[in-house]
Amino acid sequence: MSELNGRRVLVTGAAGRIGLGTVAHLNAVGAKVTALTNVGNPELEADRVLLGDTRSEADVARALEDVEYVVHLAALPHPGAGTPYDVYSVNVVSTFNVLAQAGALGIDRAVIASSINATGVPFNPHEIRPAYFPWDEKAPSDVGDWYSLSKQNDENTARMAWRRWGIDVVAFRFPHVNAPDVLRQMSDHVRDKPDTNMREAWSYLDTRDAAYAIELGLTAPLCGAHTFFVTASTTLAPYATEELLDAYMPEIPRLRRFVGREVPIDLTAVRSVLGFQARHELDLPTLPLEH
Repeated sequence: MSELNGRRVLVTGAAGRIGLGTVAHLNAVGAKVTALTNVGNPELEADRVLLGDTRSEADVARALEDVEYVVHLAALPHPGAGTPYDVYSVNVVSTFNVLAQAGALGIDRAVIASSINATGVPFNPHEIRPAYFPWDEKAPSDVGDWYSLSKQNDENTARMAWRRWGIDVVAFRFPHVNAPDVLRQMSDHVRDKPDTNMREAWSYLDTRDAAYAIELGLTAPLCGAHTFFVTASTTLAPYATEELLDAYMPEIPRLRRFVGREVPIDLTAVRSVLGFQARHELDLPTLPLEH
């Protein structure tokens, strides 16, 4: 039985792609979910559904009533989701508001959605690449867009909230997260154009695995503010990872070799601290790479 059985969990951004999957998963393990969303969605089923804005102190205070755990997913999800001002301000104010109020109330644990974009690599206007492979949480960042900056600052807010109020926070650097059929379509595109998704190291995550990781983030025995890459252990590409790196990023140092379609992202931290292992991965052949 999950530690969340019978416990009240707030999920912000509950009508979004990861939000819907997370609410369904938390329902399945017996949690009492308060869902906060700024848009209605007939697919959203929760013990409490509240319409509100995560930037509003009053809306968040109402949503936090009787809550024991927080999952903060509400955000504008890419640089083009609004004006630069809107994307940045919505994301950072929402995260600060939710974590500050949760911390002040004495809530012990929160999980927030950061992004692989906190590194600044995927959306960067310059032709940059990860500093080395396997890419890990200690790699330097190079931010050139407002969305990535917002996610980097969300991680800073998590560290501040822990230091100020003692609330333990897990920030997940999600890659592209989607349903299996969409991920399969993306893989077909990468098969034809292997350089697609290169700046995300060909990483991906099934929505169900994102929800599972969030459960682990809420229940794992840890303290402090932690940031984790969380991806499938394999890539979207039906090609050997070593061949992809040889063809498209030969200049990037490799600290070790990669087996088969192994994702070139270091998952040691999320595996050792949270015990996470993706359970829904694409079953792809390993084809010869022609370029």
